[in-house]
Amino acid sequence: MMNASLESCLSFISSQNAPPPGGVKDSGIRRAVTISRQAGCGAVLIAEKLARYLQQQAPRPGVNWTVFDRDLMDKVLADHNLPGYLAEFLPEDRISAIEDTLADIVGMRPLVRTVIQQISETMLKLAELGSVILVGRGGNIVTAKVPHALHVRLVAPMEDRIERICRADHKTPVAARKFCVEEELARTRYLKTYFNVDINDPLHYHLIINTSRVSCDHAARLIGEALLQQG
Repeated sequence: MMNASLESCLSFISSQNAPPPGGVKDSGIRRAVTISRQAGCGAVLIAEKLARYLQQQAPRPGVNWTVFDRDLMDKVLADHNLPGYLAEFLPEDRISAIEDTLADIVGMRPLVRTVIQQISETMLKLAELGSVILVGRGGNIVTAKVPHALHVRLVAPMEDRIERICRADHKTPVAARKFCVEEELARTRYLKTYFNVDINDPLHYHLIINTSRVSCDHAARLIGEALLQQG
C-alpha cells in the first residue's frame, strides 16, 4: 500500500502493465474504490487502512493497492505536460469561476474546465487499471460507468468532525469549524459546477458510512468486504 507521489504514480502504472512475476497467472479481476467525504471524516486514514486490507485479502501479483488523493495532481501534470505552477490551482477548494474567467482573459493557464477534463481522464485511466482508491474530485461520477468501481461516501456530525480536525491539525474549534464549512461549500460547488450533481445525493454511492458510529478500522473492512463481494 502507498500514498501516491509522482514517483509512486509512475511505479504504479508500470507495475499494472507488467506481466505477473514467476509465471503466476493474473486473475484479470480489476477493482477500484472512490471515496467522497465530508471534511474531517478521516477519509485518507480510512483509504490507507483499506489499501492495506485489500492488499492482504486479495493481492494481485506485483501490484500494490494505491491511494490517490491530492497528490493525484502530480500524475495529472505529468500526463498532460502541464506546468508545475498549475498545481496550486487544482485542489477542489481553489477552483472558482472567477479564476476561470481571469485565466481566459490573461491567458496565464488553461481554462479550468480543460484542467477538470484532464483530471477526470487521469482518474478514469487509473480506475480502469484497478487496485486504486481515489479520494475526492468527483471520482464516483467520473468512474460511474466503470463496472468494477465501488463508490463510498463518508459523513459525520459537524461537532465530531471539528473535534477530529482539532486533534489531527492542532486547530482551534473556531478554525476547525470554519475549515469544515468552507471545504463543504467548495466540494459541493465543484461537483455542481463541473458535473451538475449534488454531492449529498445518496443515489451516487454504494455505501454511506457515518465515521462517528463506525471506527476507521471497521469502515475500511466494510468497504473492503463490499468490494470483494462484487465478484
